[in-house]
Amino acid sequence: MGDMANNSVAYSGVKNAVKEANHGDFGVTLAELRSLMELRAADALHKIQECYGDVYGICAKLKTSPNEGLSGNPADIERREAVFGKNFIPPKKPKTFLQLVWEALQDVTLIILEIAAVVSLGLSFYQPPGGNESLCGSVNVGEEEDESEAGWIEGAAILLSVVCVVLVTAFNDWSKEKQFRGLQSRIEQEQKFTVIRGGQVIQIPVADIIVGDIAQVKYGDLLPADGVLIQGNDLKIDESSLTGESDHVKKSLDRDPMMLSGTHVMEGSGRMVVTAVGVNSQTGIIFTLLGAGGDEEEKEKEKKDKKNGALENRNKAKAQDGAAMEMQPLKSEDGGDGDEKDKKRSNLPKKEKSVLQGKLTKLAVQIGKAGLLMSAITVIILVLYFVIDTFWVQKRPWLAECTPIYIQYFVKFFIIGVTVLVVAVPEGLPLAVTISLAYSVKKMMRDNNLVRHLDACETMGNATAICSDKTGTLTMNRMTVVQAYINEKHYKKIPEPEAIPEKIMAYLVTGISVNCAYTSKILPPEKEGGLPRHVGNKTECALLGLLLDLKRDYQDVRNEIPEEDLYKVYTFNSVRKSMSTVLKNSDGSFRIFSKGASEIVLKKCFKILSANGEPKVFRPRDRDDIVKTVIEPMASEGLRTICLAFRDFPAGEPEPEWDNENDIVTGLTCIAVVGIEDPVRPEVPDAIRKCQRAGITVRMVTGDNINTARAIALKCGILNPGEDFLCLEGKDFNRRIRNEKGEIEQERIDKIWPKLRVLARSSPTDKHTLVKGIIDSTVFDQRQVVAVTGDGTNDGPALKKADVGFAMGIAGTDVAKEASDIILTDDNFTSIVKAVMWGRNVYDSISKFLQFQLTVNVVAVIVAFTGACITQDSPLKAVQMLWVNLIMDTLASLALATEPPTEALLLRKPYGRNKPLISRTMMKNILGHAFYQLVVVFTLLFAGERIFDIDSGRNAPLHAPPSEHYTIVFNTFVMMQLFNEINARKIHGERNVFEGIFNNAIFCTIVLGTFVVQIIIVQFGGKPFSCSELSVEQWLWSIFLGMGTLLWGQLISTIPTSRLKFLKEAGHGTQKEEIPEEELAEDVEEIDHAERELRRGQILWFRGLNRIQTQIRVVNAFRSSLYEGLEKPETRSSIHNFMTHPEFRIEDSEPHIPLIDDTDAEDDAPTKRNSTPPPSPNKNNNAVDSGIHLTTDKNKSATSSSPGSPLHSLETSL
Repeated sequence: MGDMANNSVAYSGVKNAVKEANHGDFGVTLAELRSLMELRAADALHKIQECYGDVYGICAKLKTSPNEGLSGNPADIERREAVFGKNFIPPKKPKTFLQLVWEALQDVTLIILEIAAVVSLGLSFYQPPGGNESLCGSVNVGEEEDESEAGWIEGAAILLSVVCVVLVTAFNDWSKEKQFRGLQSRIEQEQKFTVIRGGQVIQIPVADIIVGDIAQVKYGDLLPADGVLIQGNDLKIDESSLTGESDHVKKSLDRDPMMLSGTHVMEGSGRMVVTAVGVNSQTGIIFTLLGAGGDEEEKEKEKKDKKNGALENRNKAKAQDGAAMEMQPLKSEDGGDGDEKDKKRSNLPKKEKSVLQGKLTKLAVQIGKAGLLMSAITVIILVLYFVIDTFWVQKRPWLAECTPIYIQYFVKFFIIGVTVLVVAVPEGLPLAVTISLAYSVKKMMRDNNLVRHLDACETMGNATAICSDKTGTLTMNRMTVVQAYINEKHYKKIPEPEAIPEKIMAYLVTGISVNCAYTSKILPPEKEGGLPRHVGNKTECALLGLLLDLKRDYQDVRNEIPEEDLYKVYTFNSVRKSMSTVLKNSDGSFRIFSKGASEIVLKKCFKILSANGEPKVFRPRDRDDIVKTVIEPMASEGLRTICLAFRDFPAGEPEPEWDNENDIVTGLTCIAVVGIEDPVRPEVPDAIRKCQRAGITVRMVTGDNINTARAIALKCGILNPGEDFLCLEGKDFNRRIRNEKGEIEQERIDKIWPKLRVLARSSPTDKHTLVKGIIDSTVFDQRQVVAVTGDGTNDGPALKKADVGFAMGIAGTDVAKEASDIILTDDNFTSIVKAVMWGRNVYDSISKFLQFQLTVNVVAVIVAFTGACITQDSPLKAVQMLWVNLIMDTLASLALATEPPTEALLLRKPYGRNKPLISRTMMKNILGHAFYQLVVVFTLLFAGERIFDIDSGRNAPLHAPPSEHYTIVFNTFVMMQLFNEINARKIHGERNVFEGIFNNAIFCTIVLGTFVVQIIIVQFGGKPFSCSELSVEQWLWSIFLGMGTLLWGQLISTIPTSRLKFLKEAGHGTQKEEIPEEELAEDVEEIDHAERELRRGQILWFRGLNRIQTQIRVVNAFRSSLYEGLEKPETRSSIHNFMTHPEFRIEDSEPHIPLIDDTDAEDDAPTKRNSTPPPSPNKNNNAVDSGIHLTTDKNKSATSSSPGSPLHSLETSL
């Protein structure tokens, strides 16, 4: 680490030299601070003592007060920014518009079209040396215009349309990138940190933190800058993101005071003086090394990355910082889970997460193959027909001077073939997905869902289970004390201050005031008549509120005993479930105050304060009485019970061994037991009913005791009276799922989870075990898709393991947000229901688009193919096809993908992972409409000239002017598509296709816009579009035939789908049964199949693939540019940017050709996870999964998976 930082000092030496000359009048330079921050533990302490004396010496040199902080005067802030830099790491440069244009040009089909157009252009300008034209047989050239004038038009028109397509694609990508960078910067501005300025504790945006600031750190923070600790209580930091070490590092003034940016506070609280920000902080130095703006290092990095497959791949798959190591914070036994999660993500980077993407890729391949086949046959038939007719039937010799004319014919045939291919491949599919997701993500912001990973949005639509926290999600998280047991009386409401003896009151006031984190306070309401604002821990705020109700002020006590004077603090964590604070009295005695979950603290109480305020003996029998008569009744009403206690250590005895916590926090005297209520949010019961109706099981996982949990579950409707469902405590749950050796067994979990509704007194590990158990379960034929909510640091592993992790935006810690997929900005359960609605809507939008797209494809391909074979010329010209393709693909995807969701989406069960994209109803619609359209087109093609009494357009010579006949065919075809777009709005066989059509402005605009452009093309398009003007009557007929599709749609929907047994569904995910067991282990096999496939469909492949890549790029650009760092400026241009930067996501990965059929390779993966793992001695069963996946990746991940390796620590940094 040191070396790296030194290099970077060398390489930014020039800049520093300039800065140092001007280090203002501070007693320390930027370089000195930087070299200090590179040291760790003992070295750092030594250096501080040697150069500065102590931390206060650093504060003095930085001209800041350890207690008051900076003055906050703007001139001072500016000067500090000039000397020490800003807390901002410049992001990676976005792609320029030209780069995006260049990427769009890589599309194989477009290249083929460009070549064809150029050849066609070249030939049209080439004049054959005056040979006898008639010798060249029936290939008579149109006489109406001079050939050299007209011949170039088709080539030019194709080139023009290619330019249009490229610009549209590039502009799409560019605007998305821009939009998401905007969103990202918004999120960054919202990211705040607590500092002390001018003696006031204020929250400022992370980017405004400057060197010399005094920052307050607490449990759950992600440090935004480097600093040196001034004062700390039981502070433990997870530095894995910088060092790769998963053990928590204890920070204290005498052991290791160095606080590094990008690390997570896992326990305790404290204050630090900021010594390095932005590019000079440890995180910044790493970015500079990696070249946040440069590309050379990036390419290198990428190459390494490729070798280190597993973990990094996972990081790519979820463009998210700090993920890989984030699990370890939670007690190292969870370390395994980190890896296991990584394996899961790495082997199946796309698949595991997005069901939809897998189904789509598969479908696109199937369609593409068919299209390629059709286009090849078309070209062959055209060429053969021409050759046989000219040289055999008409017995003509091949004359040298006729060659250019023949070649022109061949080019024309080739262009027709390419057009068939263009129309056949649904390149609008990936675009539809992207647009639909992007649109949903934008709209979900309004519904208080901040989506960090795009695919989470669609996965949510398939969710079958939600494991929700209780506090703050189902309840309002406005805790108030409503009952109390004080001086041996059980008060059902808060007693009058007079009713409590003075002695007890003194204990109560001091105990609550000092033994609640000093960051918890109650502030006056923001609005007149509002409720007071609770800041910090809500349970502590309830206790402080109790003091205010008793007409006492906690602030006076805190002013008397400032935080620095607290002798020792045992902060609250999920293992202790209690918090204790030691005070040293003036006479040398000690007093410890403790508070925590009542059943835990009461067990440690040997005395209790009696009615007159004197301690009296408290026997186990008395304890059972209190539990029965006080605690259980409180809990059954849904109250959380907290016990307050204290203990005195007399002055004469030797000082206790403070690190031995169990000996200290025992032999307590109970002061009181209070019942705290957290009312259920009024809108939750309704939201839960909606979930249950939509086929989603809601489970409550809480740290509260089982009675409280059950009472709340009944109020919410998670449990209904008379139902046979399980409510378990964590201990009981663990007993039931483990075998004699204490290992978790999947079969045991499978017996429990289908009925489990409430898990109480659960540890973070229990939550993770439950989520993992449900996901890995094979009880039902559908794999469960689980969403989890969490707010605490300890929820990290469960949030990561879940298919979709929701973090709380208000109450959530940075660690939880970092591990999540979606952030609920209002912490409200109803927002989750909205997310489900949006997710289902994405799925339906894609299906609507598919239904529309495939109808067009089927018709266009058959028309072009048949027309070409029978009349030697496609009735729809290349340019017309490109226009049809543009409206059908790009515009329709925009129109149909932006349908707003309706409540009706919540009336059906989730689709599940194996449900095909194209249901039988949709297949019926596609084939039915295709039939109607084909009948109309062929009637017009072969009998149109008689019906309309015009000249036939069939068998026209090479450069003949456009005919009215073919224009009518083209026009009618487009009109049918326009009206069919309205039919496509419904996919479940509904009758009323117009329902809610005006709610979607985009749809109406696009349909009208397309109509107007069509009029312009037909009336004024002329030669380039091969159109001639039509009369009003002909127009009316075209529109009438188009409207016929609406009537025909009604006819189709009357046919019951159940009768049509022959209809097949398409676009499945791969089923488990389809994969033979042996293949699971042999990934190599997989690739060979895929390569064979590939050779068959190469051209198509690349063209479809390129489109899909472009889309995936956009999606990734979304993710990398923005989702990356939702949380923090540092994370923004995070190292993972290199991993997630789209350019190399697909192309340069090893010779990883089989992207297309990869879907299969990846599809097997879920089954790997489903096969029951062998039991492992590891008591959390977490490494089991990782073991399974390792098999496939041993060679690749050997380098990366050793968490200690320096490379790994870099990868996972941040």
